[in-house]
Amino acid sequence: MKNNRLYHQLLHWDTYFFNFLRISIFIVMAWIGGLKAFHYEADGIVPFVANSPLMSFFYKNADNKVINEDQKLVAEYTLYKNPEGKVIQKNISWNEENGTYTFSYVLGTMIVVIGFLLLSGIWFPKIGAVGGALTFLMSLVTLSFLITTPEVYVPNLGGDYATPQYGFPYLSGAGRLVLKDTIMMAGGLVLFSDSLKKVLRPSDQ
Repeated sequence: MKNNRLYHQLLHWDTYFFNFLRISIFIVMAWIGGLKAFHYEADGIVPFVANSPLMSFFYKNADNKVINEDQKLVAEYTLYKNPEGKVIQKNISWNEENGTYTFSYVLGTMIVVIGFLLLSGIWFPKIGAVGGALTFLMSLVTLSFLITTPEVYVPNLGGDYATPQYGFPYLSGAGRLVLKDTIMMAGGLVLFSDSLKKVLRPSDQ
């Protein structure tokens, strides 16, 4: 009997659980999207965008190749990334010319807007359904970086002996960050479904 009451109580809390998921995803999207207005975050997404067939055309120098200090042919962007917490003017100038910051501002705005649409599902199911669908699609694009971006896997930089863990499936810090979007994608799909149910069966609310 006690278990039965607990079961029904959990079902009663179902709406609160979905709304907590909406708020959680909104916090992530609003925070990350907001950070796109700052140079260090814009610099950080350059490898993802420059290597993506869906986004690289937003950058002016995405396809440029240059010779680095080790006399290797590399993507030009690899020479102009400011490490987090360090500012180098020549790198900023290159990124300004590349369109790095303009693209980042637009992307950040889109992410924040999608977050608000998703959050609106608490009060407006139709808008929430749109937000859920867009969250799913956005995460799907992000996960495509696991295929297109070399930096998501540990590189073989050499050392005292051959590096045993590099390349697929050894995710770098960037790769581990991207992989987490599988959770965001699933959350968007679940919330899309929940909002759609409320639109089609408003009496169940």
